[in-house]
Amino acid sequence: MQNIDDIDRQLIGHLRNNGRAPVAWLAKSIGVSRATIQNRMKRLEKRGLITGYTALVSAGADEQLSIVNALMSIELEGNVFKKVQESLISEPSVRAIHSTNGRWDIIVEIQTPSLEEFDRVLKRVRSIVGISSSETSLLLSSRRMGAAKL
Repeated sequence: MQNIDDIDRQLIGHLRNNGRAPVAWLAKSIGVSRATIQNRMKRLEKRGLITGYTALVSAGADEQLSIVNALMSIELEGNVFKKVQESLISEPSVRAIHSTNGRWDIIVEIQTPSLEEFDRVLKRVRSIVGISSSETSLLLSSRRMGAAKL
């Protein structure tokens, strides 16, 4: 895994939340100049850490776009949660990271456009230092529930 610093992590995090965020807003949020943000984005793209910018679509649209969705349960070795989480955050196909109790330490939501890409993502995630074992389940169908009324 290529090393990234705190500015890169913050930039990737902001772009994951809003790939269309203005450079000026990103610079102000992170506390650096616009030129720094533009240079970092170019460098992250060149290194392959940012592979593109995308629109977030509703769950209903995902079903129509042939997207592979999965949940990956991860067991960690030792006190490596923060480092593993940072590596997972920089993986573009990871949509959410959940810390849990019980057998698994982390549950990761993964979304890819194809099974071939899904296979590549699994290989990258499994190679992260600190992951001792994992189990992955493809989501075959989903039913979204509305907000519960109390």
